[in-house]
Amino acid sequence: MTQIEKVLYTAKVHTTGGRDGASRSDDGRLEVKLSSPGTKGDGTNPEQLFATGWSACFIGAMQVAAGKMKVTLPPDLAIDAEVDLGTNAGGYLLQARLNISLPGMDRETARALVDEGHKLCPYSKATRGNINVQINLI
Repeated sequence: MTQIEKVLYTAKVHTTGGRDGASRSDDGRLEVKLSSPGTKGDGTNPEQLFATGWSACFIGAMQVAAGKMKVTLPPDLAIDAEVDLGTNAGGYLLQARLNISLPGMDRETARALVDEGHKLCPYSKATRGNINVQINLI
């Protein structure tokens, strides 16, 4: 297991009620109601939050990669993240797809950026080898 040498940031969130509860960050910037997927609740769910965090982080990793490669990312770069919650005989599992759009960028450069972003992104590192992941350049 790789160890952190220097902590850059620690997110602190207080959650009550599980999937049908609420979460609030210690700085007050995040306050969300939670609802189980597929229910009529008016909150978000952990899978949506995970998809949001991963896609935002992945864009940041591609920005770092673009700097290293000395290329400019298109201003309308976007990621549509899909996180599935499912089951098998062992219980509940996640799987994910990141569908990455780099409009106007040649395919070879775009693929290199996506691949490097996947290597650099902390969410990608955390999930690598642990869940089914597809990284799609669309």
